[in-house]
Amino acid sequence: MKLQFEYGHGLMDATLPDNTDVFIAGETVADPKHLNDPILATKEAILNPIGMPPISQSVKRGDKVAIVFPDKVKGGNQDTSHRKVSIPIVLEELYKAGVEKKDIMLICSNGLHRKMTKDELRMLLGDDIFHEFYYSNQVVNHDSEDYNNIVDLGYNSYGDRVIMNKYVYDCNFVVMIGHTLGNPYGGYSGGYKHSATGITHWKCIKAHHVPHVMHRGDFTPVSKKSLMRQKFDQISMHMEEKMGKKFFCIDAVLDTYSRQIAVFAGYAKEMQEKSWEIADKRTFVPWAEKKYDIMVFGMPQAFHYGNGMGTNPILMLQAISAQIVRHKRVMRDNCVVICSSICNGYFHDEEFPSYRETFELFQKDYNNILPDVEKYGEYLSNKKEYIDKYRFNNGYHPYHGFSMISSGHIAEMNCAAIYIVGAQETGYARAMGMKTRSTFEEALKDATKKYTNGNPNILALPKTFKLAGVHLAMKGESL
Repeated sequence: MKLQFEYGHGLMDATLPDNTDVFIAGETVADPKHLNDPILATKEAILNPIGMPPISQSVKRGDKVAIVFPDKVKGGNQDTSHRKVSIPIVLEELYKAGVEKKDIMLICSNGLHRKMTKDELRMLLGDDIFHEFYYSNQVVNHDSEDYNNIVDLGYNSYGDRVIMNKYVYDCNFVVMIGHTLGNPYGGYSGGYKHSATGITHWKCIKAHHVPHVMHRGDFTPVSKKSLMRQKFDQISMHMEEKMGKKFFCIDAVLDTYSRQIAVFAGYAKEMQEKSWEIADKRTFVPWAEKKYDIMVFGMPQAFHYGNGMGTNPILMLQAISAQIVRHKRVMRDNCVVICSSICNGYFHDEEFPSYRETFELFQKDYNNILPDVEKYGEYLSNKKEYIDKYRFNNGYHPYHGFSMISSGHIAEMNCAAIYIVGAQETGYARAMGMKTRSTFEEALKDATKKYTNGNPNILALPKTFKLAGVHLAMKGESL
């Protein structure tokens, strides 16, 4: 059969055996129906929160309010996106309760991601909300290196450092706009994951995006019961305890195209479990009838984290590992991955300023596997050049690369081989432990001969990084 897979800014052709199984999120197995009226459903959720009083009973005139919303990595930008629908409803309820506009701050929860530009903030919020708040300096990005605007809450019961946004800590009421969308890191975005990652500090991220958490058996395949998920919950609940208030969370369960399937609001400890029940119907897909030897997909140059993710060698391996985490239930042990990537040496140093040095450190000084590089995390995370680029030039925080390293090693832990197809600068792929071939056909021929019994079961995943992913499982498997 003939298929096409993402490659650079276009597609690459592949001829695969006719018995290849093809899965495309939202197409092969349809998503649950999205809401016909997301505005009405969102308002209903906000007015009837789970485990908390409604906004009208929670605030009054003179209260300071923070509305925390996610960056562009997920959630969609359509007119009815969850951010654009929920924030106006929240504002309406705040104003009715007497809160004044001057006492409201909109905070983008970019965490260690790069700060959103002015145009990106407008894209996320919509023109009306943007113009109402931006020019009065009431739309800001979280800055985890602004020590005048973060607060250290010490250590929680897990022994994890908890540092958070000071405005959120100090205000009277916090609204967290989240997305319940399948995520290799702890099962789902939204809920307590949002606060534990989006408004914290690299020393807080270091509690969970690290090898001793991510290389456990409860992390792969993806699980809502992993140690990482427990840490998200414990960190966020520690914040609530120290703040003396609960986050008012508004989470939308999203489909493949970021449309709302359901909306929930209220106390995250109670609300996120209910949102997961609905999200499971879309995200965990018990579809496969056999285990697969080889997984095939393609990688564009620009996706989730930004332009260059599909060519930056550390992020290439992280993206491959994410597919192992998602789909391990349907893959044989020591499976093979074949992935197209233009792999042209483009790190996008402006957006990912510390990644080139991190990659170069991996190539020397007795660093044999990616976790060996963890020892440089604090060194690079205190390097002024990279901190300044994060704070003032829309670059990713230097510690972000170390969280990606922890993920990237999962592919090596679970794969017999990883082939990069179509690499222009092949040395970057090989330096990360991957093999290179010119075409899918050449890679498949070599993998079949070396790593299978000669008649492999092949899983093809077109549009892997163009659509919101799912977590595949065996047909009939209990989750």
